[in-house]
Amino acid sequence: MGDIILRRFEAADAEWLVEQHGSLYARDEGFDDSFGALVDEILQGFIASHNPACERGWIAAQDGQRLGSIFCVRLDEHTAKLRLFLLVPEARGRGLGKRLLFECMGFAKARGYREMRLWTHESHRAACALYAANGWELLGSKVVHSFGVDLVEQSWKIAL
Repeated sequence: MGDIILRRFEAADAEWLVEQHGSLYARDEGFDDSFGALVDEILQGFIASHNPACERGWIAAQDGQRLGSIFCVRLDEHTAKLRLFLLVPEARGRGLGKRLLFECMGFAKARGYREMRLWTHESHRAACALYAANGWELLGSKVVHSFGVDLVEQSWKIAL
């Protein structure tokens, strides 16, 4: 097996990302089709109008197989937002999540952002543990009904 590489997201990756998010979240958390539609909307917006000087998406791949993704997008002049952080099940537990997180945070810091934020769900325990272990602060939680299920939505931030 070859080494895992992190490469820039390309428009051709969008269909795979929508399918992975939709199927994994449906299987693991019971999400309905509205989640895949949201991922598609986010990706189409990124493809159409992202600024490569201050926003980027990465795809983790090994031997031509996609394993995951992470995105850094601009919220405002000083704040970046982490989006679409995903690892396929067979890529988990190998340190790849931490590698993607550090790549994204390093990019944001190098581009002059002072802070990063993200939105997730409490049920993503491994991701939340990764954020907490690497200096992210939980800003708040609230109970919501989204994607056809009851969830606890969380907001996190980190100073860069």
